Amino acid sequence: MILADFDYVRPVGLDEALTLLAGHPGARVLAGGQSLLPGLRTGEDRASLLVDVRRLEELRGIERTPAGIRIGAMTTLAELAADPLLLAEAPEIAAAARANGDPQVRNLGTAGGNLAATGRATDLPVAAMAAAATAELAGPGGVSTLDAEELAASGVPTGTLITALLVPAAGAAAAFEKTADRATRYPVCAAAVRITPDGPRIAVTGATARALRLRGVEERLGAGPYTTQTVLAAFRAEPRELFVPGRGTSAEYLGHLAGVLTARALTRAVQAPA
Repeated sequence: MILADFDYVRPVGLDEALTLLAGHPGARVLAGGQSLLPGLRTGEDRASLLVDVRRLEELRGIERTPAGIRIGAMTTLAELAADPLLLAEAPEIAAAARANGDPQVRNLGTAGGNLAATGRATDLPVAAMAAAATAELAGPGGVSTLDAEELAASGVPTGTLITALLVPAAGAAAAFEKTADRATRYPVCAAAVRITPDGPRIAVTGATARALRLRGVEERLGAGPYTTQTVLAAFRAEPRELFVPGRGTSAEYLGHLAGVLTARALTRAVQAPA
């Protein structure tokens, strides 16, 4: 399909980008373009103006902060996948980035773009949920934050821009597992976990209508043990309508697959060296 007409601007600073977004209701942010451009071609997405933020160096980089780890929104998925700090202290984030597409997609795709693509199943949002991460947003009212669960439910507020992902560092007791669609590499189902003193945090995507944290499963598992049998039993207690059939798969199958992937992730998290 031929792209519809739109205008294009490449701002030189964050303030200019925010002014453009505020002044054009139909404006969309162009980062890596791995989700937006295919959506524009198929008609799933629309834009009257593309605001290209790829030159905004202030949105790049990974650094330690007093609260954990700050990931600039324009940091590429390839950089996330290989970063030593993330591999050691937020491995579910690194693994989710590594699971995205192929090397070309990871070299172009960005943390902010993956988080903002709430119209389809992507890998980073579930890892962010499991990690209790928050998105840092810039907009007309200044800087604000939105937790990963709320971002997945409501999307990026109009006129705002994701500037960073803020991740609590918790060590190696976290993991990510995925079964990918062979054609698109989008998840048929993906699960991310992080084990905390209060029990596990568990999130899934692909098998559900959107990325979701499964508090019911978390409560049933409690402090463990996290065997395959106990995890699958916890998933069987979830309402079947939670899992959305599609692409030749049933809700029953997807619920089971989500449980299997979660069990694998929990096993890896428990066995990870301290």
